[in-house]
Amino acid sequence: MANVLLDSTVVIDVLKGRPRTVERFLRLAEMGDVPHVCAITAEEVSAHLRPQEREAAGQLFEGLVTAPLGIAEGRLAGWWRRELRRKGRTISQADALIAAAAVGIGARLATGNPKDFPIEGLVVEHWPAGQ
Repeated sequence: MANVLLDSTVVIDVLKGRPRTVERFLRLAEMGDVPHVCAITAEEVSAHLRPQEREAAGQLFEGLVTAPLGIAEGRLAGWWRRELRRKGRTISQADALIAAAAVGIGARLATGNPKDFPIEGLVVEHWPAGQ
């Protein structure tokens, strides 16, 4: 059994009923994997929902395990941003926190945008967006 943190791109594709993403999402349970989401993803998705999509999103979020974001994750995200910036690479605060949430629970990160997570040691699983 392994933890998987779902990024916003994956959650959006599940909510939109994109067949390949939904199939892959449903397969997680068959494989014994546990899907998680963090507060950053919930905020990113919720900010773009139409009123008629709110209930379905709420049901999806309620069915996922919440990955905590605390001081340790915040410090780790800040350190990554600093180190990447020193190397000439900038990542967003949100992406750094999502990555830290994944590491905090020992999860691989499922995302449609793997290039947004150039973090050494982070296991990133590419779920192509829009499929």
